Parts: sequence; structure tokens; C-alpha cells
Amino acid sequence: MTGLPSHTFARMIRRAICAVMIACAPLAAFAALSALSALSALSADDLAPLGADDFDAKSAAIDKLAANADATSVVVLSALADGSLVATDKGQVLVQSDDGNKDPLTGKIVDAPDAQAITLNNLLRAKVAGALSALQLASTDVTKRREAVAALLKNPDPSAKPLIDKARAAETDADLKKRLDTLWAMTALHDPDAGKRLEAVQLVAARHDLDMNELLRPIVAKKADGSYNESDERVRKAAQAGIEDLDSIQRRGQIAGTLFAGLSLGSVLLLAALGLAITYGLIGVINMAHGEFLMIGAYATYVVQNLVQHYAPAAFNWYPLLAVPVSFVAAAAVGIVIERLVIKHLYGRPLETLLTTFGISLILIQATRMIFGAQNVQVTNPSWMSGGVNVMQNLILPYNRLTILGFSLVVVLIAWGVLTKTRLGLFVRAVTQNRRMAACVGVKTARVDSYAFAFGAGIAGLGGCALSQIGNVGPDLGQSYIIDSFMAVVLGGVGQLAGTVIGGFGLGLISKTIEPFWGAVLAKIAVLVLIVLFIQKRPQGMFALKGRSAEA
Repeated sequence: MTGLPSHTFARMIRRAICAVMIACAPLAAFAALSALSALSALSADDLAPLGADDFDAKSAAIDKLAANADATSVVVLSALADGSLVATDKGQVLVQSDDGNKDPLTGKIVDAPDAQAITLNNLLRAKVAGALSALQLASTDVTKRREAVAALLKNPDPSAKPLIDKARAAETDADLKKRLDTLWAMTALHDPDAGKRLEAVQLVAARHDLDMNELLRPIVAKKADGSYNESDERVRKAAQAGIEDLDSIQRRGQIAGTLFAGLSLGSVLLLAALGLAITYGLIGVINMAHGEFLMIGAYATYVVQNLVQHYAPAAFNWYPLLAVPVSFVAAAAVGIVIERLVIKHLYGRPLETLLTTFGISLILIQATRMIFGAQNVQVTNPSWMSGGVNVMQNLILPYNRLTILGFSLVVVLIAWGVLTKTRLGLFVRAVTQNRRMAACVGVKTARVDSYAFAFGAGIAGLGGCALSQIGNVGPDLGQSYIIDSFMAVVLGGVGQLAGTVIGGFGLGLISKTIEPFWGAVLAKIAVLVLIVLFIQKRPQGMFALKGRSAEA
């Protein structure tokens, strides 16, 4: 050794050191992994707070399970979620299984007859659900990751932010990456870094989700001492801009909802008033029993529903198609009987007609109570009329309301076709405009009166069929619509189909526009006052009749 040159000896020393380092590298790596494993592994002390009564300790233990992100954490959290996690008197936490109580740390069965189920309140239960969803963010199944993101978006948990950060960095699905960005933003709104808070607010605001309003409002709110919750002005301005955008979206949804509600109410009033416009305009009868034709149509629908349900249950979804003609015929048949037996003897005596038809109304209501009972009966929507279409975040249009709106327009077209394209319609229009002249040219006015009254009653029956799909069916059904029907007819112009359409929809829109401010009762009073003022200025309504009798 002493004979070696100094540079050769130094080279040998370096080679020896490298060889030792290479030989020890696996041992060092194993030691490092063991240390990391020891740091991340769960212990019995970590699980013990789950069985205690301390809320904060339980919450911290759940957070640690979520942060640990291993198989044991998933087992324990799943057992907490389904109620199969138990604790012994000594504080040992076990998982109930078919084989017995199992230690989640060792997998061994433990004899613990005194173990009691661990209970959670709603806050902790939501935290557990959020933790399980956060752990699913690392799943290799994109469907599970998507479900996890959807669950966390509904109930974001700031404690899951580390897992969300990791999932956001690793996500490859473009659509899911955008949703993870939003989820990250929801958990980063209170990050210590103002730049991250600003980015989070901008992402939340850009989503245009009305549920995010409650996340942004605390940022611009003030504390008791007058200072803002958010210290950074840029973050506050971004949050305020987002709140204004969301408020604008909400207002548009409310306006659209009010318009649809008005059209929906108008379609119901139109069906109720259409037949009344024909009978009142033709023969001048103030028929206070017209609402009961609605009720007859609704009960006819109820009878058809029960018959189809009993004799042809497989065709139940299509029973309304059979109920439509049945309700028309039932109401028309009752109408023509009433007209032939009573009303034809009272033409030209409006006061007596009003009192008589009011009495007929009471008779029909009592007869219905005797046949079907005083309680409301249930008419079930078919499957294709259940649910609704989501057109805006805060606006869902029910299928049954949409169906009735379309149905009312179809009925209007049919009535218009009958009155303008048929021989009966020609006679009806002739008698309406000048009864004496129509009789002089050979029109049998009495028969026309009967047919027109039956036709008007049948249309009211169709209205009852439609009403049965959106509300209760009872003996008093028609009483809720008779006054509004008269107002629609008078507002539009007596005997005018177009006026009745505009009057019905107009009343519906005005009522629903006023209701949010004054309530339903005051809205009805306001509508009545407006109609009275309108009639004072224009007694003939919006559309006046043309003809000799109208000018007389």
C-alpha cells in the first residue's frame, strides 16, 4: 500500500465508497419507504376517537382517514357510512361482518360481545360521504371519478382539497378536468394565497351555477367591525361581478317562470270560458251552472281512468285519449238536457235564468256528492305527463302543464273550425248577429240554441278533463273558475272567440304577474278592479260584435 502512488490510492478509495453506496442503496430506499409507511399507516389510536363522543375528535379522525387514502381508510369510512362500524368499551374500533367483528388494521376476527354501533349526526355523515367521494377521485374507472366529482360538487369539503389537487393534476378526461377545476375552486375560496382565491372566485363565477351564489356572498360580506371578510379587493370585485351575473340569471328564470305560469293559468281559463263565450254570446244566458260542466268532464275522466285500470291496465298510459271524447259527450249530454228542460223556457229573462242556473248548479253538485262522495277523488297522470323539462336552472316546465297548454290551443282550433267552416257554425254566427233575420230566412233558432248550448257544455267538459290532470277533482271543482270565466268572456267581447282567447291568457298573465307582490287574493281583487275600469271605457270588450243586433 505504501508503494502505491498517491493518486492511485485515492482512486481506489473513491471506487470503494461508490461500491458501498450502491450496495446500501436498496437498504436506504427500503428504510425510506418504511419511514413513509410508518408516517402514513393508521394506528388504533387514530381510529379510537371514532368511538368516542367528542365531535371535534371524530371530525379530525375522519379527516385523517380521508388524507391517508389507503385501503384501510376506505374500509373504515364505508363501514361508518353503512352503520357497520362498532366500538368496544376499551375504545377498539371494529367492522361488523358475516364472520364477526373484524379489526380493520389487522384483518383478524376479534371477540367483542360488548361492541356498540358508532352513530353519526348529519354533519359527520355528510363529511364521511364527502371523504369517500374524495377517495374515489383516484379511481381508475372514469365513471366512479365522475360520480365522485358530482357528489363533491353538491357538498364540497375543504378538507378534501389535497386529494382534489392531486386528482386535478392527474385527470386526463377533458370534461372531468373542467369539473375538477370548479371543484378545486369551491375548496380554494379560503386559501391563504390571495392569487388562488382570485382564481377560485373566477372559476366559480364562470360556472354560472345559481347554487354558487351562497359561496360568493360571504366573500363580499362585512364583519361586525365593518371590515370585509375578504381582505383582497381584487377577489371582492370578482366575487361581486359573479354575484351580479348569477342574480341576472335568476331574474330571467323568474320572469320566464311567471310568464309560463300565466300562460298555464290562461289555458285553463280559456278552456273554461270558451264554451261560456258560445252560449252567452249566442242566447244571452248567464249560465251559473257552467262550472259544473267542468266538474262533469273531470269526473268522466276519473271514471274512464278506473275502467281502463280495471279492464285494460296495460293501456293505462293512454286513458286520457279515451277520456277526451267521453268527457265531451258526458258534459254535452247533460247540457242539452238542461237546455231542453229548463233554459229554453227562460230566454229573454236574464235575471230568472241566472237564479235558475244557480239552482241547477247546486243540484248538480249535490248529485255528484251522492254518486261519488264528498271527498276529492284522485286522477293519476300517465307516465308521459309526469315530470318536466328543465329549461333553465331555476325553471322546470311540468309536462302536464305543457300538455294542457297545447290541448287548449287544439280545442280553440277545433272550435274555430266548427264555427267558421261548418253549416252549424254558419247558423250559430247568424243567430248570434241577428236572431230575427236568421229565423226569417229559415234557420231553426231553437234547434241552433240547443246544439250551441251542448257544444259549449262539451267544450267545458274538455276543460274538466284537462283540469283533472293538474289538480284535485271534487264536487266543487267548477266553482273556482266560473267567475274568472265570465271575466274572460266580458273582457274579450261577448260571443267573440278571438276575444275569449286573448281575455283568458291576458287574465292569467296579469294574475300571475301581480301575485308575487300582493298575494293570490289581492291579485284577484286587482284584476277585477282593472276589468271594471276597462269595461267602463269599452263596454263591448276588446272585440265588439258586428251586425244589426250589435248596432241596435
